Amino acid sequence: MAKHHKKYKGILLAGGHGTRLYPVTKFSCKQLLPIYDKPLIYYALTLLLLAKIEEILIISTPTSLPVIEKVLGDGSQYGITLSYQVQAEPKGIAQAFLLAEEFLAGASCMMVLGDNIINKSDMSSFFKKAMQNNDGATIFGFPVRDPKRFGIVELDTDNKIVSVEEKPQNPKSNIAAIGLYLYDETVVEKAHRLTPTVRGELEITDLNNLYLQQNRLHCQTLSRGDFWVDAGTFDSMNDASNYIRLQQKYTNLAIGAPMEAAYSAGFITQEQMQKYT
Repeated sequence: MAKHHKKYKGILLAGGHGTRLYPVTKFSCKQLLPIYDKPLIYYALTLLLLAKIEEILIISTPTSLPVIEKVLGDGSQYGITLSYQVQAEPKGIAQAFLLAEEFLAGASCMMVLGDNIINKSDMSSFFKKAMQNNDGATIFGFPVRDPKRFGIVELDTDNKIVSVEEKPQNPKSNIAAIGLYLYDETVVEKAHRLTPTVRGELEITDLNNLYLQQNRLHCQTLSRGDFWVDAGTFDSMNDASNYIRLQQKYTNLAIGAPMEAAYSAGFITQEQMQKYT
């Protein structure tokens, strides 16, 4: 069992060139494209704020990073600290931990991919429980219809992970590992041990398998009625926009609103929230 006072830092990986979104991404940063009424990156940032993380490193491309920094600033409006790090070329998700080595300085971390949109009720307590129980690494799972497209998690009857496979031809389950991860303080050391794939990338699945070999990889599966989308195509962005519009309209609750998340985390006062909204 992990110690309850373990401090987590946050990594928001907003890399890639957005090639699936050409020609729009030729002149605009993918992370700032709108998902209904907010830029895409707000949704990932909100997740880290709901997890009550106060120090966040944003990693992106040389062209996108200055634009993202202009939009988000130093994080003071949210009562947190935002730092920025260039990823010169995308060399796999696990490369983020090598780039974040100095920032992490031996801390545990939560990493979210910049194009992930997740919505579930009572997200803060869901994250709190996962962080308290994390004694290695925790991946988050979501049932999908087309498992061949994702990293797939196979679980036994006790909900323990049997295997994690990247885009398997014969998937052993329909539980996809979504772009949200918790790692303990050994993550950087493990990332240094990875060997690049044929495409020259450091695979997150390989990193997760190092934890699995130690029997220290866990899975938290989102429940029925929860929502997750990897908004990397026009179709998924459109679906996400429609979902957010309807949810906000009929529940009267904002989704992906970092200012509101910062207030509920206790990072800012109601006056500060109203000043910026």
